[in-house]
Amino acid sequence: MRGVDVNLDEYRRAARAWLQDNVPSDDYPEADPVSRAKSFMAGLYDAGYSGITWPRQWGGQGLTQAEERAFADEARHYTLPTYLFSIGLGMTGPTIVDRGTDAQRERFVRPLLRGEEIWCQLFSEPGAGSDVAATQTRAVRDGDHWIVNGQKVWTSVAHHADWGLLLARTDVEVPKHKGLTMFVVDMHHPGVTVRPLKDMSGRANFNEVFFDDVTIPDEHRVGDVDDGWSVAVTTLLHERLSISAGVGMGGQKDDPASLEALRTMVDTGDPYVRDQLVELHIRTRALALFNQRLAQETRAGVFPGARGSAAKLLLAELTLFRADLATQLVGPEAVVGGHPLAGVIASAPGLALGGGTNEIMRNIVGDRVLGLPPEPRMDKNVPFKDLKVGTQA
Repeated sequence: MRGVDVNLDEYRRAARAWLQDNVPSDDYPEADPVSRAKSFMAGLYDAGYSGITWPRQWGGQGLTQAEERAFADEARHYTLPTYLFSIGLGMTGPTIVDRGTDAQRERFVRPLLRGEEIWCQLFSEPGAGSDVAATQTRAVRDGDHWIVNGQKVWTSVAHHADWGLLLARTDVEVPKHKGLTMFVVDMHHPGVTVRPLKDMSGRANFNEVFFDDVTIPDEHRVGDVDDGWSVAVTTLLHERLSISAGVGMGGQKDDPASLEALRTMVDTGDPYVRDQLVELHIRTRALALFNQRLAQETRAGVFPGARGSAAKLLLAELTLFRADLATQLVGPEAVVGGHPLAGVIASAPGLALGGGTNEIMRNIVGDRVLGLPPEPRMDKNVPFKDLKVGTQA
């Protein structure tokens, strides 16, 4: 499948046939879901459908957005076991491609695309959630290594991860945005402790992570020393774009809150119901077209910048709208445990928090897209050691 000149119709037919033959059935045994996911990703890569638009020199397919959309169109009819790789595919991997060294790209990108290694992103802390630059986790240089101590929280799939992209403070004498450095950390290091956290749906997809004298070789530093904030911005932009586009989330076949699914649960003869379903279709389609435009611009070398925050905000609001609409149209039974919609409704508020709260997204859009006056910042030029942030006394 690798190459530049690809017949799109043939590509689509081949993708459709591969998916029909290789996507695990719903009754596939779940005794070892991690092994199942890794096996599927290996097959996906070997068939030429992982990293479709990623650079060929680092293990991608080197194709265009047209092929990526064609595959996504076919894959939406399935539920692909790719969630464990969503952070790597949508956030950390693109950051390594954009900001890493050639040695880092050579070492990490291909195993990521082939599902051999799982990644997580280590940004948020108990005192640095929406204000990521208030990070207190410290990295102190010791020759050719760095010694890391601190804590991260809300880290998705960390309990399965092999590697993590870690933002740590390396200088407390400068303002908080200027004293950060990005690293790739081995999640199997004996000083790394991962503790799963349950959300309100009862699942434990994210974690708190502790670092006790964790050593990281300087060759695993991403970007320059104390330039970690600019690397983090790259990651956050990829994060918001990938969340809004559903990168690695596995398709829409089993989405009980989709338009197609809701139509089977409600009385479509009711004018009010039809109006609400039309509104859902319009919002869903508008977001899809916006994501398509941002993706096309990205491939053309025009990075979306702060408009990625708009896409993430639109998805969060769409998710909340769908949950509210499902509750209204289906009734109270929709939130009862065991109903197909119960999990969707319970987890919907989380998207308004993860990847940046809706309030933060609105501030970014207002400041950097609409050109509105920014909110006052009293801590912008104050050395980090003089700030009282989070859990720091």
